[in-house]
Amino acid sequence: MDTEFLLPSLKGPSSDENINKDSISKQFALVMPGEPITTQDGFLRGHGTYTKNEALYSSVSGFVEKVNKLITVKSLNFRYSGDVGDVVVGRISEVGSKRWKVEINARQEAILMLSSINLPGGVLRRRTAEDALKMRNFFVENDLICAEVQMFFSDGSISLQTRTKKYGKLTDGQFISVPAALIKRCKTHFHSLSCGVDVILGNNGYCWICPPSEEEPESNNNNNENDDDNKIFNSTDNNSDNDQIDNQTRIKISRVYNSIKCLVKKFIAIYPDTIMSVYNQSLLYQPKEMLKPNIIDLITVNALEIKS
Repeated sequence: MDTEFLLPSLKGPSSDENINKDSISKQFALVMPGEPITTQDGFLRGHGTYTKNEALYSSVSGFVEKVNKLITVKSLNFRYSGDVGDVVVGRISEVGSKRWKVEINARQEAILMLSSINLPGGVLRRRTAEDALKMRNFFVENDLICAEVQMFFSDGSISLQTRTKKYGKLTDGQFISVPAALIKRCKTHFHSLSCGVDVILGNNGYCWICPPSEEEPESNNNNNENDDDNKIFNSTDNNSDNDQIDNQTRIKISRVYNSIKCLVKKFIAIYPDTIMSVYNQSLLYQPKEMLKPNIIDLITVNALEIKS
């Protein structure tokens, strides 16, 4: 007896239904499988999409991304693939021969070569056998670091570098992991929030929240992005011991931490504008109350209306 098996499928709207042609005008629009994206002509079909009845549909649940005429849907649950120049936050998982292995939420552990780090004092010289013996003086297992994607090896693994002063070991702060799809790409991922807290929003979904640096940058105010980079790293110096953080700053850090958690629960893009929107709305409540479902709905209303 022959048995016929039918696979379940998500049925999109019929061709007679009116599909919103402006649905791709907003980046980070959340779509579900089978949901229409656009019926406009001239667009290229990217990953996570398919065509049906001359319309473009989503095949996965995720965010719509449009680059020129290429439309893709980035899934909410995916491993970080990496691009050269990305800022990432990672954790040292192994100290090897002239290299460290770093967990960065990717398919494979990233590699940080001894030749790719910034030596104490910013000395520029070849790494020697003596440097290899002192590798644990720089980073050890479970250390959190901020680094930049330098290149890719032939096996697809990522090579990192921390040669500039804005990268290095992270101390005196709070780590938080979020879906990488929610991190909005910006000109810089080092931000000094107006509430008096610094954040590093890693492209890999790992973020770092820390108190602001007490040192004033020497450069002019015209280059604010570079000032933020240097300012944040001053509080994450490789050779600095853990400093005492006052209670007021701890409360601010916890409030920023919970603000990011609220954005994740509502699948809202994470960048300074949305973080501060939730932060300001949450001032009416205690930090421990921010993660209650009814409070989340109230403090994320304005963030939902911000155009990314």
